Amino acid sequence: MKARKAIFAGNWYPDTATECEEAISNFLGERKSKFVSDKKLVGGIVPHAGWYFSGSIACNVIHCLVDEKPPDAVVIFGMHLHPNSPNFIMKQGAWETPFGDIGIEERMADELTRRFTFNIETADNFSRDNTIELQLPFIKYFFRETKIVPIGVPPAESSLEIGKAVAEISSRMGLEVKVIGSTDLTHYGSNYGFTPKGTGADSLNWMRYENDRKIIDTMLEMNPSKVIGEAMSHHNACCAGAVAAAIAAGKQLGAEKAESIAYATSHDKHPGDSFVGYAGIVF
Repeated sequence: MKARKAIFAGNWYPDTATECEEAISNFLGERKSKFVSDKKLVGGIVPHAGWYFSGSIACNVIHCLVDEKPPDAVVIFGMHLHPNSPNFIMKQGAWETPFGDIGIEERMADELTRRFTFNIETADNFSRDNTIELQLPFIKYFFRETKIVPIGVPPAESSLEIGKAVAEISSRMGLEVKVIGSTDLTHYGSNYGFTPKGTGADSLNWMRYENDRKIIDTMLEMNPSKVIGEAMSHHNACCAGAVAAAIAAGKQLGAEKAESIAYATSHDKHPGDSFVGYAGIVF
């Protein structure tokens, strides 16, 4: 079984199991709050910057999904796409991680490609994109035998149907699944060509307490269509389609509530005039 190479390992996150395990141990020690629901979690929203910036948040969201019985598959929605982009999926093979290869849940992926039109990625032919890869070491570490279905979806209403289909197909196949949407929040500053509030402390506060707060609140409402509209209007989520699809799937799987477990910005780690927001949400 041919594996897709982990092209961000050794740069955006460690490339050895020992270093990854050390980082994960540190990330778990950083988390102070706990999810308060007594109901089973079905998924969440994670950031996808380099582990130095947002690895702690992503790690702790995925750790929250650990149950007594590991899922058969984790469906990860991601990719930086615009509204008219095609859908993407990897439907065969495996993906390399420092903890070993993680296989594709081929039955589910095959069924999805029968229902929807996708650009098919392979171990040899794929788009360079960090949104999914940076979650894989966490998934492999916490769920050793679990497979994945990596999907890229645009910020469009059609992505919600793919999310709902994931829930329906997994239920019909008798597969226990978790769903994850990968996105960072506002990209602010000259590095990103987005400076509606100028520079300095006021711009950072605006991003933290207004622009990012709007999209986080919308995610917590679990209204996937509204998430897409909010992100397109205020530039506060770079992968709104991934979030919307994950929420749609989560609701179909029975999730009734979402909760924010963490928020941070790149400025917290590396102060400057350009910065990005990160949120961790479970549902």
